[in-house]
Amino acid sequence: MRGVWLAGGAALALLCALGAYLAPLQPNILALQFAFTPRAFGEVVHQWTGEPLHRFRMHLVADYALLVSYGLFGYLLSTRTQVFQAFGGRRQRWVTWTLPLAAAFDAVENSFHLWLTEVPRFGIAWPYLAAALAASAKWVLLFGFGLAVVLALVRGRASGA
Repeated sequence: MRGVWLAGGAALALLCALGAYLAPLQPNILALQFAFTPRAFGEVVHQWTGEPLHRFRMHLVADYALLVSYGLFGYLLSTRTQVFQAFGGRRQRWVTWTLPLAAAFDAVENSFHLWLTEVPRFGIAWPYLAAALAASAKWVLLFGFGLAVVLALVRGRASGA
């Protein structure tokens, strides 16, 4: 149980620290995450010239630590606690791998963003699409996990657990 708390605490601390570190970026980081085309990506990055772009690139190191911690947290929460006991079977296995899979998509997104912000690469479109699709998959899985937690807690409370 201690591992669940350590991973969750680390994820929360990193999330808060990164949120504060990235707060000055305008437009915010979500604009870059959902930039599906070189043009959309370029419009964001051109507003981040100099220090803001450096700030974005530097955050990626800590973001890799964040994705490891939240992926581990999700896995441990579903395998070492009774939170998802109300699910069982296929649904419980799905929940077990939701955050680790989100973390994998996050790592793909980060890797593309690191490469795409190193030098302009607007002549090739597929990496921008791949990065945005990875970010989209990450967010769907994160929201799915959050919904699963809420449903599990409601079901647990309804059954008197």
